[in-house]
Amino acid sequence: MKHLFRLTFLLSLVVATLQFSCTGPKTPKDEYKITLTFKPGEEAKIAEAFLSIKDSTLILLKEGVYQFDNLSIAQVNYIRIQGEGHDKTILDFKQQSQGGEGIRVTNVKHFTIDGMTIKDSKGDLLKINKSRDIVITNLHAVWSKADSTSGGYAIYPVLCKNILIENCYTEGSSDAGIYVGQTDSAIVRMCKAAKNVAGCEIENTSHAQVYDNEFYNNTAGFLVFDLPDLSKRGGHVKAYNNYIHDNNFRNFAKAGSFGTTWGVGNASPGSGIIILAASDIEIYNNRILNNNSSAITIASGFAVDAKAGEKINANYFPIAKNIYIHNNRITMGAAFPKPAYEHRIGQTLIAIEQQLNKLDPARKNKRIPFIMYDGISSNILTKRAALNPDSICISQMGDNVFVNADFLNLTNVQNWHPNTNIAPFSCNQVGKSH
Repeated sequence: MKHLFRLTFLLSLVVATLQFSCTGPKTPKDEYKITLTFKPGEEAKIAEAFLSIKDSTLILLKEGVYQFDNLSIAQVNYIRIQGEGHDKTILDFKQQSQGGEGIRVTNVKHFTIDGMTIKDSKGDLLKINKSRDIVITNLHAVWSKADSTSGGYAIYPVLCKNILIENCYTEGSSDAGIYVGQTDSAIVRMCKAAKNVAGCEIENTSHAQVYDNEFYNNTAGFLVFDLPDLSKRGGHVKAYNNYIHDNNFRNFAKAGSFGTTWGVGNASPGSGIIILAASDIEIYNNRILNNNSSAITIASGFAVDAKAGEKINANYFPIAKNIYIHNNRITMGAAFPKPAYEHRIGQTLIAIEQQLNKLDPARKNKRIPFIMYDGISSNILTKRAALNPDSICISQMGDNVFVNADFLNLTNVQNWHPNTNIAPFSCNQVGKSH
C-alpha cells in the first residue's frame, strides 16, 4: 500500500499525456488560401481585415509600430497573424478608448499568433475565448508600468482546448502574465514572465504541462488554482524543469475584480509556487530559488474563504489532493522581502516563522521551511483524524523542508502549533497514513 498513491498518480499522468501530445496542438499547413500584408499607417484597413476575415487567412504585419484601439476576430478557422519579430512588429494599444482587450479572439479553430509585441492595452492584451488548437509563439505582451493601472492578463486563453504557449515574454500584468483558465489540454514552455503579480497561472485547467520556463521578479512565480463557481474543474497539471526565482515583487493586484477573496491579491510577495484547492499536481525537477516568503505553498480554499465548503460541486472541491512534490532544488534568502510585511498573507507567513521558532528554540531562528502546507485537510469535511487523507506526497532532500502551518488554529495563539513533522507526508509514508 505504501506506494499506491505514487503509482496511481503516475498512471493518471500517463493517461493525460496520451490525451494530449507533448508537442501541443498541430498547426495547419503554411499554405493559406488568402494572404494579406500590411504596414504601419494602415491601421484602419487592418482593423477592418480582422473583422471581415475569412477562413484560411494569413495576415502579415510588416516591421514598424502600429497604433490600435482594439482588434477582434471571431467565428473563423485557420487564421495566422504573423509579425516580423517581437523587436520589429509592435502593436501599441495605449490610446485605446473602447473595448476590454487589445486583441480578442472568439470561437476560432486553428489560430496562430507569432512574432510581435503587443503592449499597453487598458484591459487584457490578448484574450482568446472559446477556441481550440491555438498556438501563441514568439509573442511579447507587456505593459510599460507594473502597477494597478495595468490590465489583468497579458496572454489569456480561457474556455479553450489544445493550447500551446511558447517562447513568449510577459511583463506588468496586474493579475497573471500567462493565464490559462477553464481549458482542457495546455502547454506553456520556454516562456519568461517578470514584474507581474503572478508570472504564470493555471486555473481550473486540466491536462496542463508547464516546463522549461523562467518566472522571476513577480509577486508569485507560478500558481495552480481551482476556484469555485466556474465551468470546469482543473487537475492533472505537471510543472517541471522551470527556473522560478526571486519572486519578491510587491503585490499590485487591482481592488475589486482582481483583489477579491479568491484573487491573486492573496499571493504574498516572495512566493515561488502556490497550489490552491487543486488536485493531481506534480512539481518536480524545478529550480525554485530565492523566493523569500515561501518556496511552495499548498493551501485549501478554506485558507481564503471560511465558507469554501458551501461551494462544493462537480467542478470544485476546496481541498488540495494528490500533490506530488519531488526532486526540486530549493533555496531561500535570509529574510522576508519588505513587501511581505505589508501583505495579509505575507504577515501570516512571518507569524508562522516566528511561532515555529518560539515553540522550538532549537531552531535558532531558522527561516520558514521551504514548503508551507496550511494543514487544512478533508478531515474538516469528514470529521476524521487521518494524518494525510489527501495524499500530499513530498520527496525533497535537505533540512527545514516542510511546515504544517495549522491554519485552523491560526487565530488562537494558545492552541496554534505549526510543526515541521514531514513523516506523514513523506512519499514512503503516504500509504500508511490512509
